[in-house]
Amino acid sequence: MTSTRFPIIDSLRTLALALMITYHLIYDLDQWTGLAVDVDALFWFSIGKTAALLFIFLSGLSSGFSKHPLKNGLRVLFFGMIITLVTYVAFPEQYVRFGILHFLGVMMVLYPLIQKLPNGALILGSVLIITGGLIIKDQAVNTPLLLPLGFMYPGFATMDFYPLLPYSGVTLLGVLCYRYVFAEHSKTNASVPPAEKSKAAYPMVTWVSRHSLWIYLIHQPILLGLIFALKAIAIIS
Repeated sequence: MTSTRFPIIDSLRTLALALMITYHLIYDLDQWTGLAVDVDALFWFSIGKTAALLFIFLSGLSSGFSKHPLKNGLRVLFFGMIITLVTYVAFPEQYVRFGILHFLGVMMVLYPLIQKLPNGALILGSVLIITGGLIIKDQAVNTPLLLPLGFMYPGFATMDFYPLLPYSGVTLLGVLCYRYVFAEHSKTNASVPPAEKSKAAYPMVTWVSRHSLWIYLIHQPILLGLIFALKAIAIIS
């Protein structure tokens, strides 16, 4: 990423992290304790989906600032594969095949191609992709090869699934937001001395935003560790 930062982007990414951690806490309590929580309730579902859509939108937006989208994408894909391996060992019946990190990594890798598309193509593409994704939602095919596109196969189950259709349409909206809202401001802000930029930043929010990937990777082990520790000392059942 460039040294240019926008407090609104850092704030939205921090909000997405807070919503995601909240949703995963409820998910873990629902799965691993006897507490009367229902992660499938509309409120909690909305919290989790809002967090994911914010991450996807902001990833598209932030790609405009990135100097090394291919390198960043491959790194995110690597961590996505680590999650696949860990969940395959721990939860073989519903391990993560193409979760949000796989999705974000693929879209970052594709960004150099997306970057060449005119705005009109991005607008049309986002509409068609989102519409097409909603149409094929829950469609089953007899092969796992089309899973990244959104076509599930019979008996498919997973803990995390964010296929290219319809979610890449949200990424394209983020790219458009960068072009229409942030591109010119980014050029102007690049000439501002670092000391002046720091005055507009929120240190804690900026820190959380900068380390969002690592927070994403470690928050679930921490939550599960706390839950099982509380269960071990009989504070929760």
